[in-house]
Amino acid sequence: MIRINQLKLPLEYEKEKLLQKAAKILGISPTDILKIDIIKESIDARKKPEIFYSYIVDVTLKSGGSKREESIVRKKKDRNLSISHEKPYCLPECGTSPLAYPPVIIGTGPAGLFCGLMLARKGYCPILLERGEDVDARTRRVEAFWKNGVLNPASNVQFGEGGAGTFSDGKLNTLVKDTFGRNREVLKILSQFGADPSICYQNKPHIGTDVLSRIVKSIRQEIESLGGTVRFLSQVTDFRIKDGKLYALEINGKELLYTDAAVLAVGHSARDTFETLYRHSVPMEAKAFAVGLRIQHPQAMINMSQYGMEECSALGPASYKLTRQTTAGRGVYSFCMCPGGYVVNASSEPGRLAVNGMSYHDRAGENANSAIIVSVAPEDFSHDNDEKNPLSGIYFQRELEEKAYQAAGGNIPVQLYGDFISDCTSDHFGKVQPAFRGQYGFANLRRILPEALSASFIEAMEGFGHMIKGFDCLDAILAGIESRTSSPVRIPRDETLESAIRGLFPCGEGAGYAGGITSAAMDGIKVAEELIRRYRPLKEKTGELEG
Repeated sequence: MIRINQLKLPLEYEKEKLLQKAAKILGISPTDILKIDIIKESIDARKKPEIFYSYIVDVTLKSGGSKREESIVRKKKDRNLSISHEKPYCLPECGTSPLAYPPVIIGTGPAGLFCGLMLARKGYCPILLERGEDVDARTRRVEAFWKNGVLNPASNVQFGEGGAGTFSDGKLNTLVKDTFGRNREVLKILSQFGADPSICYQNKPHIGTDVLSRIVKSIRQEIESLGGTVRFLSQVTDFRIKDGKLYALEINGKELLYTDAAVLAVGHSARDTFETLYRHSVPMEAKAFAVGLRIQHPQAMINMSQYGMEECSALGPASYKLTRQTTAGRGVYSFCMCPGGYVVNASSEPGRLAVNGMSYHDRAGENANSAIIVSVAPEDFSHDNDEKNPLSGIYFQRELEEKAYQAAGGNIPVQLYGDFISDCTSDHFGKVQPAFRGQYGFANLRRILPEALSASFIEAMEGFGHMIKGFDCLDAILAGIESRTSSPVRIPRDETLESAIRGLFPCGEGAGYAGGITSAAMDGIKVAEELIRRYRPLKEKTGELEG
């Protein structure tokens, strides 16, 4: 295949134009082309109002094979042309070590689901344990919580089938450098289970919470059809360890489940699980993360800044990515930007409140929102008596979330940006109208964040106002606290992805090895690969299981 980079077409183009443009670049007839695979589609808005689609495509010729392709590339002497050697992803060959019990996966977020799917496809009959409810019951539970404020600590925006990403924008972009094909495999699988095929090549793909909920259910059903078991309302409450090796899991404080291998894919909010691991002296480390506030602007304002037009149906609502280094040396950046989305109450513990952003697939909401977060390191949240405690970041998160809960009587605390600068409580909205899921009330967010973080937040906002006109407008709506950006702990693993406690395989975002849906799913696949290389399947493979 011949790879073409920087193939540009106007926004309104017909599909055959892609074929014609590729043929023109290669100096051949369109009838010589067997097929074109889009590898990546992005938007070039550097010369707005002239906006283009920019493509990377792989072209397969009808005849001549690799020799003709190489001849064309050699003659053209175009740096945007090359020979593509991309190979399809495949799982490794199975190992020979016997398994006395099925492998267990703790958590059904992206890491757990994709690990389970890979193992099920190879005949390992995994058992997936989830403390929360299935996605349908969970969705009803969350929607009721947003209406009446009654929290279920076991099943909420953070816990349940699909993990925290189920109630988010469903963004699938990742900064992880992938040389093994896991990224494309994740996108391919999501497409197979119901996502739009365009996610496989769009520069910033997203699914949306409404579509993602259907996909995770379909993946779970596939795991079950291949011999796996998924158990809901099944929280791991203890780990049974002997001579440095895990041999069983305690479920709901009463049942023992024996296993040779347990994948710890619990997500970044499983604080009680981290505390249990700490009691068992499982090695863990406090790590840097970031905290901050959600900000809302009119989506039309973001569209105008990014694309030069308020309405851009052909492009979809615009997104942004902002970053700035403050004079104090802190990084401040936008996180989990949700075009046409909502700010949601994402709490998981009684008496504590956290927020997140969420979009539906159509991203049709009036507002854009993102978290503006400030980096924090262990020296920011470790006190004299716990400077070596790996859970010190959790204590810091909880302290902020307790203040957020108290600030507006258990509702989402809200403040206009101008009043945040002035350090006073707002009493009305301005031109920006609120878009929330969950009850909210006015409060002074300056009383939640440490002053050093508030100062960095304001300094960065002033800079962001020069990048996007109106970003620092005084009536932009702030909400807090955004505290669940990434795991505050890392659980070290060796080159075989195993903890110092043998039989325990830390995985995904909660263990500190991912940041978002795609990278968590990729890490789940990575851990599955290691288990496959090591162990013999529990049942014979069939043609269906070898995919």
